[in-house]
Amino acid sequence: MEIKRLDLGHLYVTARPWPVHGYVILHEQLGVVLVDSGCGGPGEVLRYYKVVNRTVADALDDHGLAPSDVTMVINTHLHFDHCGQNPAFAHAPLMVQHTEHERVLRERDEVTDWIEASGMTFELVDGSIELAPDLRIIGSPGHTSGHQSVVATTGLGTELFIGDAAYTRRIWDSSGIGSLPEGQAADIDAWRGTLGALKALAPERVHFCHDG
Repeated sequence: MEIKRLDLGHLYVTARPWPVHGYVILHEQLGVVLVDSGCGGPGEVLRYYKVVNRTVADALDDHGLAPSDVTMVINTHLHFDHCGQNPAFAHAPLMVQHTEHERVLRERDEVTDWIEASGMTFELVDGSIELAPDLRIIGSPGHTSGHQSVVATTGLGTELFIGDAAYTRRIWDSSGIGSLPEGQAADIDAWRGTLGALKALAPERVHFCHDG
C-alpha cells in the first residue's frame, strides 16, 4: 500500500489560507482509492471562502495518475471542500455515511442543491465497514453528524485519514481542550468522543486535510 497526498489548492476560513488536501491510497486489492476530492460546488460558496482551486486531475497527474484510474472515492463528509470534485469520478463508487447523506438532505443549502443537480449517486455506509483486511471506514461524528474517517494498516502501523475530525495537528494534539475554530464541531460532545476514540487507535501517522 502506498499513500500520496494531493495538493488541491486552498481556501480562506479566517484571514489566513487553509490548504486543501486529498489522499490517494494505492491498494493492491482495491486499486486507486481517493479520500476526499477537493473544492467545488456553487459559485457563491467558492467566492465566500475565496477558494483558489486546483483540479483533482492536475493533482493526480503529479503522481502519474488520472481520474479514470480511481476505483473508489471515500468522502469523509459532504462539505464542498471534501466532495466538490466528485463529478470527475462518475465511474467510481462514492462512499459516504448514510447519516451524512440524510443530514445534507435535511439541512438543505446551496451545496445540497448542487449535489442533486450534479446527479451524484452515493454508496451509503452505516458505521464501520471493512474494505479490505488492511483498510476500513469508521464513523467519526462531531464535525458533522455523519462524518467518517479511514483507517489503514501499513508497514508503519496504523494510519488515519481524518477529514475534518480535527482541522489541524494543533487541534488533534490539544485533545479538544481550549477554544476551537468556528465550524470545527457541530456537536462538541460527539466530537470530543470521536477525537478520543481516534487517538485510542494510537496511530503512527495522521493525515490532515487542512494542515501543511
